[in-house]
Amino acid sequence: MKYIFVTGGVVSSLGKGLTAAALGALLELRGLTVRIQKFDPYLNVDPGTMSPFQHGEVYVLEDGAETDLDLGHYERFTSGKLSRLNNLTSGQVYESVIQKERRGAYLGKTVQVIPHVTNEIKERIYQAAKDVDILITEIGGTTGDIEGLPFLEAMRQFALEVGPRDVIFIHVTLVPFLNAAGELKTKPTQQSVAKLREIGIQPHILVCRCEDHELDHSLRDKLSMFCNVPVKGVIECRDVSSIYELPLALKKEGMDELVVELFGLKNPPPDKNIWDEIVRRVKNPAHEVKIGVVGKYIELQDAYKSVYESITHAGIANNAKVTIVRIDAEDLEKKNGTAALKGLDGILVPGGFGDRGTEGKIIAARYARENKVPYYGLCLGLQIAVIEYARNVLKLEGANSTEFDVNSPHPVINMMEEQKKIIDKGATMRLGSYECALTPGTHAAKAYGKDNIRERHRHRYEVNNAYVGQLQRAGMTISGINPRRNLVEIVEIKDHPWFLAVQFHPEFQSKPNAPHPLFAAFIGASIKASRGGKKKSGKAAKPTKKPAKKK
Repeated sequence: MKYIFVTGGVVSSLGKGLTAAALGALLELRGLTVRIQKFDPYLNVDPGTMSPFQHGEVYVLEDGAETDLDLGHYERFTSGKLSRLNNLTSGQVYESVIQKERRGAYLGKTVQVIPHVTNEIKERIYQAAKDVDILITEIGGTTGDIEGLPFLEAMRQFALEVGPRDVIFIHVTLVPFLNAAGELKTKPTQQSVAKLREIGIQPHILVCRCEDHELDHSLRDKLSMFCNVPVKGVIECRDVSSIYELPLALKKEGMDELVVELFGLKNPPPDKNIWDEIVRRVKNPAHEVKIGVVGKYIELQDAYKSVYESITHAGIANNAKVTIVRIDAEDLEKKNGTAALKGLDGILVPGGFGDRGTEGKIIAARYARENKVPYYGLCLGLQIAVIEYARNVLKLEGANSTEFDVNSPHPVINMMEEQKKIIDKGATMRLGSYECALTPGTHAAKAYGKDNIRERHRHRYEVNNAYVGQLQRAGMTISGINPRRNLVEIVEIKDHPWFLAVQFHPEFQSKPNAPHPLFAAFIGASIKASRGGKKKSGKAAKPTKKPAKKK
């Protein structure tokens, strides 16, 4: 087993997660089996109860774990499906230690950060490292943060236990450019590395984020000398126009070759790099299409991260440039608000909670239905579509979800029965992967190309089966159902170019080289039904496929 630890310095949001994911992608191309995990120092047990303003997107895994959004990057860039073992928080660590203390596991001992907390952290590394060649562990936060110290101490101990040839430390740091001085400054990186060395950790590789300025040889030499890192271990990492360029950028710097060399491995580089073709499609599309995303956290970069990336993947599948227009749902509720929807080639309503902006989303769904604009609803986006249809086609006045109006005369969306007795908020929703049976001949069945699928869920409310018959008779097709509990999973509308909504979150299973079939179909329908979108010459290309892994 080989282990890589990724830390960050100077400031947060430098891209540690993307660096780990891109490196994992490069190592997989060399035939190595890679898994990635994230350690978060906050005391929440998981991010499930955190606001998007605090945390961004909550990413759901196959086993129902609510995790950090970086795990989305890990799954998009690498082939492995992750589990709850791949995300650890301080809250989980301390919860486990206290439970053990209450059970008497530490009888006679004083429970302390060292060794009990650090042992708990190290145990998670061993658990996640089974059946892989390399485990990459990202430590959240910034070096110097008080809450991150137990994790760094655990890393130091772990490296001592397994031996120096089996561990690599990578430090992602900022090399800022000062306009007044007209030069890049290395002192913040020097201080950050000094903090690590005080703890007992010596980085093997520095990934230097330097925006759009070259890290020249003199600066690399300086960082090498003051940070005690070989010059070839000083990696330049500038901003890229697409995150899918990052594997190519790191490869150009020789990062994967250096990792293989440090570990003493013999895995050669691949004959063909799939990321070349992915980037080519991103930069040289044959079509253009404009998609409106209607939500209430539009101003937040990370609130709908997986949705935006899945749209990009679908653009790759259709050889199209997708311009995403972010539309605040509350703006649609204003006079003449629907003007923001004109000229769009497709409308997408993502998931969410709470009643703020819901009327605006209902307006968007009605606009798409009546104007024959392709519509794609995700989780809440399905519930919105059903409410709109019930109000304006079935003429059920006051139709709503009991989440928004507990006294609705027509609760076409209501809380799931098993959810009604639940008091705790954390990890209590319908979470994880569930099966869905598709109706033959529908848009969903055609997109998937099979009769049964599994998708990831995160919700408490569902379509009220008491209204399903009325919806169907009025022209709404139930194209996907959970066969075990007869829950509505997918709805479509007849006599519409492409109007489809799902109760699950397909964005959690999309990859740049394997776009989710529903996202690909949505973008394809938007291109076909485009009103003002420019179409370049050329045929839509088929999705790229990963080459077979080398033995």
